[in-house]
Amino acid sequence: MMESLIGKIRNLDAYPKINEDFYSRTLSGGFITLASSIVMILLFISELRLYLHAVTETKLVVDTSRAERLRINFDVTFPALPCSIVSLDAMDISGEQHLDIRHDIIKKRIDALGNVIETRADTIGSPKIDRPLQKHGGRLEHNETYCGSCFGAEGSDDECCNNCEEVREAYRKKGWALSNPDLIDQCKREGFLQKIKDEEGEGCNIYGSLDVNKVAGNFHFAPGKSFEQSNVHVHDLLAFQKDSFNLTHKINRLAFGDFFPGVVNPLDRAEWTQHTANAMYQYFLKVVPTVFTDIDGHAIQSNQFSVTEHVRGAELGRLQALPGVFFFYELSPIKVTFTETHVSFLHFITNVCAIIGGIFTVSGIVDSFVYHGHRAIKKKMELGKFT
Repeated sequence: MMESLIGKIRNLDAYPKINEDFYSRTLSGGFITLASSIVMILLFISELRLYLHAVTETKLVVDTSRAERLRINFDVTFPALPCSIVSLDAMDISGEQHLDIRHDIIKKRIDALGNVIETRADTIGSPKIDRPLQKHGGRLEHNETYCGSCFGAEGSDDECCNNCEEVREAYRKKGWALSNPDLIDQCKREGFLQKIKDEEGEGCNIYGSLDVNKVAGNFHFAPGKSFEQSNVHVHDLLAFQKDSFNLTHKINRLAFGDFFPGVVNPLDRAEWTQHTANAMYQYFLKVVPTVFTDIDGHAIQSNQFSVTEHVRGAELGRLQALPGVFFFYELSPIKVTFTETHVSFLHFITNVCAIIGGIFTVSGIVDSFVYHGHRAIKKKMELGKFT
C-alpha cells in the first residue's frame, strides 16, 4: 500500500532527472550561463532596492476641511527699497484685514552690495525724546506724565499719541494721509524724514510668516502706511516726499505651509527688475492643499501652488496703480495626498521568482538555438568532406 502511494507521488514529478552521462556541456552554454547569472543578479539588486525604499502613492480627493488657518512663509529682498518705507498688508474675501503687519516680521537693512547693515524686528513705537510737546500745548515738565497730541485724529478725549508711529496709526484709522511729517511734533523730533534720507540707497530683506484664514485673499508689500479711504485701500505715499519707488525684488522663498519631501515652490529665487518709475507687480497663485504621510504614519498638512505673473506700470507719466508687489491667492477644492508605503514582501518574492524563472527560460531558449545551430553547421561540414 505504502509503496503504491510512493509510486504515484513519484509519477507526479514534474522535473524528471536525466543521467549525467547524457549531459553535454558546451563553451557557448558556459558563456550564456555566465551572462544570464550577471543579468539575474543585477535585476535582483534592483528589485531589492525597490523593496527597501518607500514608494509614494498619490491620490486626489475633495478638500472637505473647515475652519482651518493658512500659514504663509516668505523671504523677499528689495535691493532699492529702504526698510523704513516698505510695509506689509494682508486681506481676504471674508473681510478680515491686517494692515501694516509687524508681528512675526523681521527686517534686515542691506546696502547696495547686499551686505546686512542692521537686523531688527519690525515693532511699533519709537524711543521717547526729552521734553516733547504735550497734548495741552506745553513742553513736558519734570514729574509730569507725557500725553502727546494726535493732531485731530484722536478716537477719544483721553487718547494720546506719544511717538510718530502712533500719530501715523491714528491718521490711518481716520483714513487720513500724513502729507508733511515735519508738521507733527513727534515725527519732527524723532527725525522721521531724516531717517528716510539716511536710508536712501539702501535695500531691505523682509522675512517672516503670516497666519490667515483659509480662504481666497492677498498680501502685498508696498511703500507707505495703508488705510481705508471711501472703502478703497490706499497707501500714504505723501509722507515720504518721493515721486517714484523702485520695486525691484527677489523672492528668496515663498511657501504655503510646512516643508515636505518633494515639494517644489515655483517662486523660490524668482527675480524681477523694475524699468519704469513706478509699477505694480502681481502674482496670481493657485494653492492646492496637500497632505504628506511618511512611512511612519506622520502626516504633514501643507500646500503646493502654481503661479502666473502680471505687471502694471505707469502710463504717460501718470501712475495708474498702487506701486507694490502683490500676491493674490485662491484655494483649490481638490486636495492632493501623498502616502509613503513599502512594497509587500509577497510582491517582492513574486518579482524575484519571475526574474529567476524568466532569465532561466530565455537563456535556455538561447542556448538551445545556439547549440542546434552549431550542430547543423557541423553536420554540413562533415557531409562536405564525404562528398
